[in-house]
Amino acid sequence: MTRIELAKSGTITDEVKAVAEQEGVLAETLARDIAEGRSVIPINRLHNIKPIGIGRGLSTKINANIGTSKDSISFDVERQKLDILVKHGADAVMDLSTGGDIRGLRAMIMEHSPIAVGTVPIYETAVRTAERYKTIAKMTPDDLFEIIEAHGAEGVDFVTVHSGLTMRAVDRLRSEGRVLDIVSRGGSFLLEWMIFNERENPLFEQYDRLLEIAGKYDMTLSLGDGLRPGCIEDATDRSQLEELLTLGEQRDLALEAGVQVIIEGPGHVPLNQVELNIKIQKEICKGAPFYVLGPLVTDVGMGYDHISAAIGGAIAAAAGADFLCYVTPSEHIRLPSIEDVREGVIASKIAAHAADIAKGVPGAIERDMKMARARKNLDWNGQIAQSFDPDKVKSWRAETPPTETEVCSMCGEFCAIRTVERALKKKRG
Repeated sequence: MTRIELAKSGTITDEVKAVAEQEGVLAETLARDIAEGRSVIPINRLHNIKPIGIGRGLSTKINANIGTSKDSISFDVERQKLDILVKHGADAVMDLSTGGDIRGLRAMIMEHSPIAVGTVPIYETAVRTAERYKTIAKMTPDDLFEIIEAHGAEGVDFVTVHSGLTMRAVDRLRSEGRVLDIVSRGGSFLLEWMIFNERENPLFEQYDRLLEIAGKYDMTLSLGDGLRPGCIEDATDRSQLEELLTLGEQRDLALEAGVQVIIEGPGHVPLNQVELNIKIQKEICKGAPFYVLGPLVTDVGMGYDHISAAIGGAIAAAAGADFLCYVTPSEHIRLPSIEDVREGVIASKIAAHAADIAKGVPGAIERDMKMARARKNLDWNGQIAQSFDPDKVKSWRAETPPTETEVCSMCGEFCAIRTVERALKKKRG
């Protein structure tokens, strides 16, 4: 039985108990949310890792993407990226490789990752087809489903599938006149295949086959947004909403089949539309966990897109988004470096934490209270421990050491906290 089927039967599994204890929620409540498709525990039954929960009433989780391209292929570098993102608290990692030994790299990630692993099977399918035929148009539906099956058999925990991109949505795209038609790589592969073959998207047409594979491994489906807006001018347009309506229908079919589903969302969205996008998704998809890329609230943050995404991510998560995909400083420029991965994870963690405070997630505010008390007591070890990047804090403090060890080099002897404490003691005396 799948996790949804077990939850529907009233069974409280050890995984549910573990996640509930970690999150500070009732196991019965979590099990009910899983049964209703409002929360998921994205772990392939063949992958032995610590379970996490994504969804209603749970802390906001973050995902970090790594992987090779034709221009950058190094198992060692990708292993270092994996180690860095795990160290700084990513809850999941996605392998987006399109270069080199893709299957070998995925095997390395699966072996060494202590967190949930996701993939986008259309990437590997497209690369293989292009290598053989020089064009993605020669792909067959069986080619794609065989890759999806292989990912499930290898223990992949969740897969992004662009099953909501339909011929009707393509017609809408043509007539609408977007600034940036499709920026989703997986969406672009499928669009090319559909147009050249004049056939419906196999992931839509054979959705029952997709559900059968996912159910076999209890592999979570992340229903991808192939039509997500790639610039703020295209945000919340008819093409995006057309696809979302389809994903809402597919969410219902998945729940009936006992398959866990996450819905993916935008993308580039102006600040004033972020909350609206979350509310629309939650209504259409009946509270299914929402996984957002950013969203980036401006198009012009190149080199600092992790900041644009953190701003949008904090607002989105506070409004109800459950899962944030990190964005690195090198987004739109190049494959991220190890340092880019670190910066992206930390920015996304800060956004998620800020949202959890706003949502009243159990335990979120306590970390800030510990930091505040450490600052009050001029306890530098305590402040370092509560920071998202202890190594950076220690390094920067050592670069310009204060004359007096209990203060910082910015205020020095004029430290506000120490001045006020001294004054208040004198007044009390």
